[in-house]
Amino acid sequence: MAKPQSLVNPANHESANGISRAFSGDQGSNETLLDQIGRAAIEKAFLIRRVEQTFLQLFSEGRLFGTVHTCIGQELIGVAVAQALRTDDWIFSNHRCHGHFIAKTDLVEGLIAEVMGKETGVCGGWGGSQHLCARRFFSNGVQGGIVPVAAGLALAEKLRGTENIAVVFIGEGTLGEGVIYEASNVAARWSLPLLIVLENNHYSQSTPQEETIAGDIAARFAALNIQCLDTNGWDARGLFQTMREAVEYVRGQKRPAFVRVETYRLMAHSKGDDDRDPQEVRNYWEKDLLETFHKNSPCPAEAILTAVDVRVQQAVAAGLVSPYAQVRPEQSPDSCDLKPVRWHTAPVESKERMGQAIGDCFARRMEMDERIVMLGEDIRSPYGGAFKATRGLSDKFPERVRNMPISEAAIVGIGNGLALNGMRPVCEIMFGDFLTLACDQIINHASKFPRMYNGQVQVPLIIRTPMGGGRGYGPTHSQSLEKHFLGLPQTWVLALHERIHPATIYDRLFDMIDRLTLVIENKLMYARRLSPEVPDGFVLEHSDEPFPTTRLRPGGQADVTVVCYGGNLPLVEEAVLRAFDEHEIIGEIICPTRLYPMNAAPMLESVLRTGRLVVVEEGHGFAAWGAELIARLCEACPGVPAKVVRCAMPAHPIPSSGPLEKALLPNPNSILENIRGICARV
Repeated sequence: MAKPQSLVNPANHESANGISRAFSGDQGSNETLLDQIGRAAIEKAFLIRRVEQTFLQLFSEGRLFGTVHTCIGQELIGVAVAQALRTDDWIFSNHRCHGHFIAKTDLVEGLIAEVMGKETGVCGGWGGSQHLCARRFFSNGVQGGIVPVAAGLALAEKLRGTENIAVVFIGEGTLGEGVIYEASNVAARWSLPLLIVLENNHYSQSTPQEETIAGDIAARFAALNIQCLDTNGWDARGLFQTMREAVEYVRGQKRPAFVRVETYRLMAHSKGDDDRDPQEVRNYWEKDLLETFHKNSPCPAEAILTAVDVRVQQAVAAGLVSPYAQVRPEQSPDSCDLKPVRWHTAPVESKERMGQAIGDCFARRMEMDERIVMLGEDIRSPYGGAFKATRGLSDKFPERVRNMPISEAAIVGIGNGLALNGMRPVCEIMFGDFLTLACDQIINHASKFPRMYNGQVQVPLIIRTPMGGGRGYGPTHSQSLEKHFLGLPQTWVLALHERIHPATIYDRLFDMIDRLTLVIENKLMYARRLSPEVPDGFVLEHSDEPFPTTRLRPGGQADVTVVCYGGNLPLVEEAVLRAFDEHEIIGEIICPTRLYPMNAAPMLESVLRTGRLVVVEEGHGFAAWGAELIARLCEACPGVPAKVVRCAMPAHPIPSSGPLEKALLPNPNSILENIRGICARV
């Protein structure tokens, strides 16, 4: 497809900011709005306005929850975009999403019920005003984070070879969020079919643009070699033409584009909080296209409004009599249960190294399932990831193993979009410490999508990361931060260890996955061999859970239960053996694979027999997994465990000094001292 005249390469454009000025229409002609964009577009714009005016009225009457952000004054933008799209294209919008939603879906009745908090809403009352989902439309109220998600939607379409595109709406207030540029960089580098539409209404809530934005807005995107267009909300013909050109370019060239739309919201940012100059607002009301159309063409305008009002009033009436949203049993999130398990003797597994076993499993699964896409930093050949678990995969699957910039939020955000679009992304975060840079995508996006969209979507996303110390990497590359990601709705957190083959875990995960899953892989584990010899006097057993709990059961009655997970298992085994050899204390070891949701039954079963519990974990102990385990056991059986101690990292940053690091992290000596101490208690 030939490049449209108005979409020039910004690198070759004479303008300093790289913007191409789109067709502006004949604003001096006698054409009416009806002549310029047609009756259907006007009807849709008036419908959006009436719905939002109704929201403000209902809010004043106490019939709505939370807040509403209206787009009154900006309605034609969403209509122009939606008219240019096809049914299978995607839109991801922000907090000011009602107009975009109606323009794309026409689900007025479901929207009104949703904002009322009713079961008949498009998200069953869970999402409310800002969190909508229907007919390939999504919205989320967290600024900026939607851009990488939309890029992931677009990447999935590119990998499938379709002509579908993704559109994401942002405001100029969002330009302070760095993830926009992380995602835009990737979209340009990978030639993703992504259209970014910026509605520039010149205020971030109440703060004028001049106080917060430096330089030219579009120049930021032009610098990434993204095609840029410029239009405004008061030139209807030019607005609709520009959106058609932008969509045609993205679809035909399979390249991202950026459209800046000059506009103005006529109402407050939210409900009634408006500190702008009243005269400034009045001036924009006077030039508003819907207002001038109503004034200059009263007959068609009144006919349109009459029909619109009937529909809106009927939708409100239906919403008022609908039941409020409620939690149903099948909607309940995973809980920390006490589910009895059965134990079976563990077979002797492969003796290969853990890192190689992980890579072999990925290669086999990617051969089986074309939906699996791997994203991460330095994961392609020849490097193969910081710990070499992905070495060679890009040679076999060059399009599905992709190196990312140092952009953790973009890595996970694009993974979110891939997952929403039916793929099975695996995102590698080079060091677990860097998960903090992706917290927004994990906490405010991936973990919330399934429930806040009322079960309409799944997010089968795997995030795998090396965690833990022991290699002298110091305060920012050695932490165990998994506790910060426990308890998120509709998530799993797994921790690998050498007593279970990683393929056992990953195969079950790929077979079962329907949610965000964080997989912890201890750094020291990659070079270790699987299935070390079982110590004399112990039996190695696994539970019948999908992600098994491992038990090292002694031949005689145990004196103490020692619970750990992940990379601490070899340390605990050494300490328990020494406890017997040196002090005649018999310990039983319990090592779960799934940290969340927690099944405390295997631990409770053991503690009821021993009466003593030592919990070992590498991270800081306060408000950590061990604390939750102890609380769960006490809730299930008050007074048990009667004796308990935690062995964890004290509240210090992890030092780089090798001897000091070993002294502070749990180690066989400190674990042994805790075992001795608890067994000495009267």
